[in-house]
Amino acid sequence: MPAPGTRKEPGHTTSATLDRPPRVTRRRATTRARLLDAAFEVFAARGFGQASIEAVCEAAGYTRGAFYSNFESLDELFFSLYEQRSELLVAQVSEVLAQAPEGETTPSLIKRIVAALTVDRDWILVKTEFFLYAARTPAAAEALTSHRRKLHKVLAELLSGTVDRAGLPPSLRNPKALATAVMAVHDGAMIQLLVGLVDAPFDTWLAELLTALVDHPSPAP
Repeated sequence: MPAPGTRKEPGHTTSATLDRPPRVTRRRATTRARLLDAAFEVFAARGFGQASIEAVCEAAGYTRGAFYSNFESLDELFFSLYEQRSELLVAQVSEVLAQAPEGETTPSLIKRIVAALTVDRDWILVKTEFFLYAARTPAAAEALTSHRRKLHKVLAELLSGTVDRAGLPPSLRNPKALATAVMAVHDGAMIQLLVGLVDAPFDTWLAELLTALVDHPSPAP
């Protein structure tokens, strides 16, 4: 029985649900991919709160049975989208770092990373709306925290080998703390972009924000 205060339509999930490995066949993988694509379109057009399993199935051309053979709820489907986007972000950052020439300055590196990132207004809308939903839904918040921690861990590892942290304020010298700050700046910048409060070119503005946060060389001995 669902916990009090949670909704089954579009539904809720827990981190335990997300950890259950599905059996994947080629046909099922295709069905799952079409459901994810359709859900993203429905979420972006209607908003997560107004979306329904029926609308996603109709957009994908499948029945509810096809949906439930792949996902328990719209929450679980959202987290699959979130994983895709997180993996894309990590891949984009990792590729830039792998190609960094020796001796590249931090501002130059950050500028190239920001230029490589995919900025999708529809995804910002969907993610922001889900974050607000999760803030009011404990089960969704628990699952969201679990997924955010995975991204946070990878980002901390990347920063640990890239940023000279000795010159940073004491509260940011730990890679985990710095990763939290970088994610906060990135998420906040996306909100500003969403509501049209960024006057400068977005890539330039975000790169300057991140540079101001992390580019503090070690003090001379």
